[in-house]
Amino acid sequence: MKQNMTTVAILPIYDASGQKFYRAVADDKYSIGKTAGQALDALTAQLDESEFSTLLLLQSFYPDRFFSIEQQKRLSELMNMWRTARDEGIELSLQLQEELDNLVEAELKAATARTASLLQQQSL
Repeated sequence: MKQNMTTVAILPIYDASGQKFYRAVADDKYSIGKTAGQALDALTAQLDESEFSTLLLLQSFYPDRFFSIEQQKRLSELMNMWRTARDEGIELSLQLQEELDNLVEAELKAATARTASLLQQQSL
């Protein structure tokens, strides 16, 4: 039986006061923690047993050709808006939520592309 490999990306995000948190992302699931480990543990709790054969990728935390500084800044802004909305018991507008979802997807694709690039470099 072939198992699918789940890619997990762990990235830093900052709140409005500049405090650093970490976000772990795998497919359509994500979690936030004060440390990379907390974020990973919270994400792992959401995964099915079949998803535990994972490849863990820690982002270098610097912009690169896969995910730019502009994307990182906007993602951080949107995550701050999302947390504020959540804490106030409201939802982001559909437009902001869609932008956030698209950036999360872009971030995940960047992590996957980064991993493929690293694996290709190792095989040379």
